[in-house]
Formats: sequence, structure tokens, C-alpha cells
Amino acid sequence: MERRGPGRLQPRNVSSRESTVSRTNRFASKPNSTPKSSSRVASGGEKAQNDGVDDPSDLPAIVGTCPLMCPERERTQRERLRDLAVFERLNGNPAQSSPDLAVKKFFRTISTKQVEASDVRPLPVLEDTLNYLLNFFDSREYPFEVVHDFLFDRTRSIRQDLSMQNIVNNKVIRMYEKMVKFHVISLHKLRRCSSQNISSMNYLNKEQLAKTLTSLFNLYDANRDSNSTYENEAEFCSFYVLLHLGSNSQPMGESLSWWFRNVPSTLMKSKEICFSRKILRFFRIGNYNCFLSTIAAEASYLQYCILEPYVNEVRALAVSCINNGGYKLHPYPLANLSKLLMMTESDLESFCKACGLEICTNEEGYNLLPTKQTTFCHPKDGFQSYIFVGLEQFER
Repeated sequence: MERRGPGRLQPRNVSSRESTVSRTNRFASKPNSTPKSSSRVASGGEKAQNDGVDDPSDLPAIVGTCPLMCPERERTQRERLRDLAVFERLNGNPAQSSPDLAVKKFFRTISTKQVEASDVRPLPVLEDTLNYLLNFFDSREYPFEVVHDFLFDRTRSIRQDLSMQNIVNNKVIRMYEKMVKFHVISLHKLRRCSSQNISSMNYLNKEQLAKTLTSLFNLYDANRDSNSTYENEAEFCSFYVLLHLGSNSQPMGESLSWWFRNVPSTLMKSKEICFSRKILRFFRIGNYNCFLSTIAAEASYLQYCILEPYVNEVRALAVSCINNGGYKLHPYPLANLSKLLMMTESDLESFCKACGLEICTNEEGYNLLPTKQTTFCHPKDGFQSYIFVGLEQFER
């Protein structure tokens, strides 16, 4: 499946390992053939995975030879235009960078017919570039939205270079898994940012998460041997299921039932897929107790990053049910409700007030939620972040 590209330059800070580039179609082991197993992505998803590049099945693959994170020609031009991110500036100078700092930008439309091999980074350079970028992920020197904006663009550029070269191998799968994780964790981190553009950043991040998952699933299928599965495949498939929790959500342009029919049986029996299917069922039938307790008992950090916005939605459903179904003369103890919703009592009090409900205190000093209140509503600006008791380690 792989073969060595001619005349390769050794990349900066890369060992003498050989860089390997496949000239095959990225969906198959032979040009213009179909995947080894049924693809889980509909035609709309396949189009999305090209990342701004012409359909790779119609054009010859490029063998990249650029040894740097950013081609020298691009870096020089961006220095002249003062188009450097804060992470790329040499000594803070917006008009000066260096090969150790500049990273190739994403170009929205590009054709392999127009690109020089010297402008495309080979796989080892792309691997090192991705690792370099991900070192910024937990940086506290700048607000996260600034870090995310930089990584968001530069990881798209990495996917673009991979797409132009039609590389299909295990190293690329590991890279795509890392990029999916970047987008998943960003869902969690962006919710804690206060920038005015956070809503649009969240939307774009979720969009690119879906596209990156699309490419990853097709890479899994193209590299699969018989009925084998990849070590992390079940977890990444669970992400896809959890992304369907929103009403009428089809993040990759296909129904979930169609997608399930094309998932290998070994994956369907995995604990990750079983967890995501249970969560989906509890959410859709409104079983808030099982929904929250299952998350507390089984969710991984990455799964929680996707589930987090739905936790408050389910909590609001629970409060609404208790408010409407309770006895007016018997207020509901907040201490009991906080255990049910897995919140601290002070957070629950704030949550109820955000829903337009009043809290009272009895003679013993216990806080209670009077039921049958007619003022229940969802806050217009959404809920703030509340600690999930039992998963405090995820609230970072």
C-alpha cells in the first residue's frame, strides 16, 4: 500500500526514518476501487473529507518534498503582509518569523494541478507539525479562543496536505485520531470562554469535528484487514453516535440507523458503542435519572466533552417534571434533588432561579423547591457551567 517517494528531503527535526507516501486512492487499496469494507459515510460526507482539495480520485497524488512546517515562499509572503499568528512571531515582531515558528496556513480552495511538490509537506513533517501544534493546546499564555483559532486553521492545513498526497496508512489514522480529539476537547474548552464570537467558533469546531471523523472512518475502512478493528475505533464511533443527541441532528448527512447497519458487529458489541446507544435512548425518552447516572458511571472524558451541553438540558427536563408533577403542599427538598441531578445544592439553587423558579426555606432551615410554579422557562442565553458531582475531574 505504501511506497517511497523519489527525491525526498529530510525534514527539520525529523529522524532518518523514511517518509512513506501512498499513491493509491485514499478510500481503497487500488486506484479507483472501492473500500475493503462498507463505508459508514454517505456521499455528502465523502465530499466533506476532501478538505478544500479537488476530488483526489480524479487527480494524480503529489509526493510532498517541503522539509519545513511552512514553505519558505509562504512564510516570506506572510511576513511581508504581516499575516503571522502570535505564535509564529519572532520576538513578538508581527512582520518576522522563522522556520521553527511558522506553520502553513489552510487554503480554502486548492487544486493539485496548481501546487508544487515543494509546497506540500511529506508525512514525517506533517506528523512533527501536528505534535508541535498540539503542544500549544494547554497553553495559558493566551486565551483559549486565540489558541483554538490558530490550531483550528493549521490542523485543517495538515489534513489538506494529507488529502493532496492520498496517503492511506496507520500513521495517518493516528494523526486523524489526534485531530478528532482536539476538536472534541475544544467543545468543552470553548464553552468556558467569554468571547463574543464563541457561538460561531463552537459551530465551526463542531462542523470540522464531523468532517475529521468522516475522513477517519473512511481511513479505518480502507485499511481494514478482514473483520478486524482498530484499537481506538470503538471510542471514536461512540463520538459519532453522541453527536446525534441534538434534535434532528445528522452531523454527516446521513441517518443514524443507516450508519449502524454498516458498523462491524464487533464494534456494535463494544462497551463504548453500548454506552453511547444507552445514552441516546435515555435522552430521547426523557429518562433523566438513567441518563445522568450512566454518564457518571461510564463516560470517558472525551465522551463527556460531547455530552456536556445536554446535561443541563436533561436537568431542566427533570426540574420541569418535578415542578409540574409535584404536590403543591409538599415542596421538593433541594438536598434530594441535588443528588438526583448530580449537582451541588448551591449550584442547583442557581439553576432553579435560572429556570424562573423560586426557592423557599422551611423552619428547620432546609431549602425547598415549591412545585406547581407557572414561571418555569429556559434561560434565553443558555445555562452557565455547573459541576457534575462525581465527574469533577472532567471540569478542567
